[in-house]
Amino acid sequence: MRECLTDLRSARNPKARIKILEGHFATVNSHINTYIDMSTVKCRHNNGRETARVLANHFQNNTMIDTIVCLDGTELIGAFMAEFLADTGIMSVNSGKNISIITPDVNAYGQLVFMDSTLRMIKHMQVLVLAASVTTGQTITRAAEAVSYYGGTVRGVAAIFSNVEQTAEGMEIFSIFQKEDLPDYQAYLPSECPMCRKKMPIDAIVNSFGYSKL
Repeated sequence: MRECLTDLRSARNPKARIKILEGHFATVNSHINTYIDMSTVKCRHNNGRETARVLANHFQNNTMIDTIVCLDGTELIGAFMAEFLADTGIMSVNSGKNISIITPDVNAYGQLVFMDSTLRMIKHMQVLVLAASVTTGQTITRAAEAVSYYGGTVRGVAAIFSNVEQTAEGMEIFSIFQKEDLPDYQAYLPSECPMCRKKMPIDAIVNSFGYSKL
């Protein structure tokens, strides 16, 4: 694998930018031919703030939000989103709210769970699920199931990049980058991966923290 990361900037806001790397990568649910690096927007406050601004603009006039459930290490973006959504100086249905930012844990069975100390931020609350990258939508589905199990209602789904427009259950995913922005991006079930069929070795394992070369 040749480590040559390429910048991709959002047309809505150039500070909302990601990097891409081509190769053969394995995620928990699929094999992909492009690794999307989110470290700039997840770790740098200026880029994270501008990314959050783009996402918040989509929801501020039409979606009631009490809690943002952050997946994939998106807490920085989630906190900035809450600030924009609750800003009393703009027209927003959430103006003046004290929006909660929480992250689920994962139990031994791979299920997303919320600790007792944060249940009051889920039960009877209007929830926005925030993810970094959505490949198949399975993780979003698991998050929505967890929110529902603990008594909350998912009112929206946001992502930096999404390979799909909605989940299998029909939930719309609003994302800054879509498949059209990465026309060569492909995701496959591990059993149907053409790169595996061609005996191409996997370059790296990918998760929300980044990639680890094999």
